[in-house]
Amino acid sequence: MPKVLVSDKLSETAVQIFRDRGVEVDYLPDLGKDKEKLAEVIGQYDGLAIRSATKVTEKLLAEAANLKVIGRAGIGVDNVDIPAASKKGVIVMNTPFGNSITTAEHAIAMMFAVARQLPEASVSTHAGKWEKSRFMGVELFNKTLGVIGAGNIGSIVIDRALGLHMKVLAYDPFLSEEHAAEIGVKKVELDELLGKSDFITFHVPLTDKTRNILSREAIAKLKPGVRIINCARGGLVDEEALAEALKVGRVAGAAFDVFAVEPATESPLFNLPNVVVTPHLGASTSEAQENVALQVAEQMSDYLLTGAVQNALNMPSVTAEEAAIMGPWIKLASHLGAFVGQATDEPIKAINILYDGVVSEMNLNALNASVIAGVMKATNPDVNMVSAPVIAKDRGIQLSTTKQDKAGVFEGYIKLTVVTEKRERSIAGTVFSDGKPRFIQIRGINIDAEVGAHMLYTRNKDVPGVIGALGSTLGDLGVNIANFTLGRETAGNDAIAILYLDEAISDQALAALQKTGKFLQARRLQFEI
Repeated sequence: MPKVLVSDKLSETAVQIFRDRGVEVDYLPDLGKDKEKLAEVIGQYDGLAIRSATKVTEKLLAEAANLKVIGRAGIGVDNVDIPAASKKGVIVMNTPFGNSITTAEHAIAMMFAVARQLPEASVSTHAGKWEKSRFMGVELFNKTLGVIGAGNIGSIVIDRALGLHMKVLAYDPFLSEEHAAEIGVKKVELDELLGKSDFITFHVPLTDKTRNILSREAIAKLKPGVRIINCARGGLVDEEALAEALKVGRVAGAAFDVFAVEPATESPLFNLPNVVVTPHLGASTSEAQENVALQVAEQMSDYLLTGAVQNALNMPSVTAEEAAIMGPWIKLASHLGAFVGQATDEPIKAINILYDGVVSEMNLNALNASVIAGVMKATNPDVNMVSAPVIAKDRGIQLSTTKQDKAGVFEGYIKLTVVTEKRERSIAGTVFSDGKPRFIQIRGINIDAEVGAHMLYTRNKDVPGVIGALGSTLGDLGVNIANFTLGRETAGNDAIAILYLDEAISDQALAALQKTGKFLQARRLQFEI
């Protein structure tokens, strides 16, 4: 009988699920706070169920001789050393969808609160004042709501807003026109959303592309009198610039559950009129906490008893026999997806994958999931191989796969083509005999590029002086090149370069390359090696 330790507070119902499924369980909800005691006993267990109090470090994992799976009741796994767990062969699971309704409802509640100034009115009335004329609110009915991010939580907010008879605009690079029509919203570019929305709510992760998406410049484009709601991630909004806009009345109100620095003991938004703030309560309902606890108990039981894997962050859904053969190909699939995801700023309508030769006989479901997760991680770092296909389907992205017998010089290869409304973008790769993935074709141009953690991709017209400009510009900025691969269509036409760098290229270096006027495209790329 497998044995599980619950080292943080989990509901009794969840603990009972383990017992009912035939898993022995020790419920010690305060043990996670005692690192030394936890390290003493962890070797007895096959599974560890946690929330946020337990810190699963490399040191703890070194003592976990029998541990097979860690289950996090919730989405955040900052308290788990995932690379160390992967090296140890321990699966890390989370419950990415358990908090969706609760977080969406909190955003709607915050929207009501700021529309009617409810917190300030409550404080005033508790103080014995009767300031009825002071608190003049606005209706939500017939107002325009701008939703930035129409994924899982954003879609729920959209559904609730439509029920309130609001007009909804959505900005999401991965939202297709067809899916926008299905969920009843108008898909727009960010500037249009900023200029036309009476309320704006954020439902995107914090990435390089979304950080300060509501910047000082973006705030200048807002419709006067707009109200801003952020229950997604701190850092999406320039809080100082927003505070200034609130003080001068350009923005009528704001409601924030998340902040750039947390715990937030101070913020430019604190103590301003008609600003509602809460201490990251998006997932704080009894139902949400119960849901994630029940889900993690079911997932861990499934894996320990049957080998089924759900919502794993560091393992594909493949059998042990397949894993030894497929591992390098799964990594290649992820790299191909990551390349296209980082190079594409437009809504993706379709993902087409061609499997050639030996790879065409492998577990394509796992490979497909790895490709899709790679594509989507650029805008959603929390996505994994299990949740990625679900999210892609929800967004109306069409997936097609093709298998063919060996048709080239390689024993097998994968070619990925992503279709947007404006273009198709393709890349192909293979696994060499050393087990290392290689990019072998980009935009139809043959290359042979090793994949590194930090890379630079450039595209230019094949004219003299480009390579010199590339090398000298990077050299002047102290950027060291570990490897350099070139390719071109024909003389005078499109040419590309893939550079493997020692560290991530800076915004300053990218800007310097663009200033030379020699590059049609210059992209910073990062890969999980």
